[in-house]
Amino acid sequence: MIDFDDFMKVDIRVGRVARVEDFPEARQPAWKLFIDFGPEIGEKRSSAQIKNYSEEELEGSLVVAVVNFPPRQIGPFMSEVLTLGVPDEDGNVILLRPTADVPVGGRMF
Repeated sequence: MIDFDDFMKVDIRVGRVARVEDFPEARQPAWKLFIDFGPEIGEKRSSAQIKNYSEEELEGSLVVAVVNFPPRQIGPFMSEVLTLGVPDEDGNVILLRPTADVPVGGRMF
């Protein structure tokens, strides 16, 4: 168990996917996401195993990500944020996303 103060240390923000690139070097099928978190945080990169979404579906969409974990090297790509999702019954990752248009950079609480 963690207490509420521990939970509040995790900085979860809304960002808008600005660009998507293929990531053929990844072990599992993945996209390189370039996510805009607004002026306070800027654009950050994320490797995401979400090939069940097309590039067109992702570009311009809102996503939720942890922005204060240390960067992680994924093959030749440095992933700076953890884009959040939950696996469905088939093991496909379903992104956690706002159901309404909210400002980029908004913090979850």
